[in-house]
Amino acid sequence: MLVTAVVLSFNSEAHIGACLTSLATALARLEEACEIYVVDNGSEDASRAIVEDVQRAHPDLIRTIFNSCNLGTTVSRNRALTRARGRYVLVMDSDVVVPEGTLPILISVLEADSSCALVAPRLTFPDGRAQLSTDRFPSLGRKIARFFFLRRIERQETESRATVAPVDYAISAFWLFRREILDEVGPLDERFFYAPEDADFCLSIWLNGYRVLYVPAAHGIHDAREVSRRGIFNRFTLYHLLGLARYFLKHRYVFSTKVLYRRIARAQRARNAIASDGATPGT
Repeated sequence: MLVTAVVLSFNSEAHIGACLTSLATALARLEEACEIYVVDNGSEDASRAIVEDVQRAHPDLIRTIFNSCNLGTTVSRNRALTRARGRYVLVMDSDVVVPEGTLPILISVLEADSSCALVAPRLTFPDGRAQLSTDRFPSLGRKIARFFFLRRIERQETESRATVAPVDYAISAFWLFRREILDEVGPLDERFFYAPEDADFCLSIWLNGYRVLYVPAAHGIHDAREVSRRGIFNRFTLYHLLGLARYFLKHRYVFSTKVLYRRIARAQRARNAIASDGATPGT
């Protein structure tokens, strides 16, 4: 099997139908069999009914996991990741639409570069505005800047990159990675309920000697709801702040990312040395 797609849904009746329809069309154009896992996080709207309607149209493609309540992004996705059979795993939010040609481009990058474990496309809003699909590892200063100047950062960083390039981490709205990488870095850290599980997972990839690449020739349309930015105080903002505190404790820094880059450089040198010796990592 080529690709296992994992789509996380929570109260997404406005988007989930278009998301799954575009994804089913994109996967049908690939040369090998694929599968989709839809994980519904206890939606209270019509999301489940819409998912079941689309599943009836694609019974051999779509599988469902219905949680009784919102278990967050990591526990829910891990429930599908443990069942994934594809050589590549596609992680998507329910408010993403996959344009034609996006997946073959991403797959080709992974196939051509064994040092790359995860790739991410260029994301835009439905009206074509640039969206931040990758970012630098969080620090306290970076998070404050993102909160107040996100749109400016989106314009500056998306306009400055026009070719495939390594990035610190990719926003988990749209990932494609090698399934085998889960054997080395493990699943998503379930101590994070909402965020920044994407930064944490990508950092684990880097610390295992692999790379994360941004592929601007591939494109995803993301109608981002940005629930943690709806007002200063809401429960998703709280989840984000708690997750950020846990992330800083786990990786032992707050203000400067220099320590991370030194650790990453050591990991990259170690893997390069293993590769040059012709050995298999971990042996």
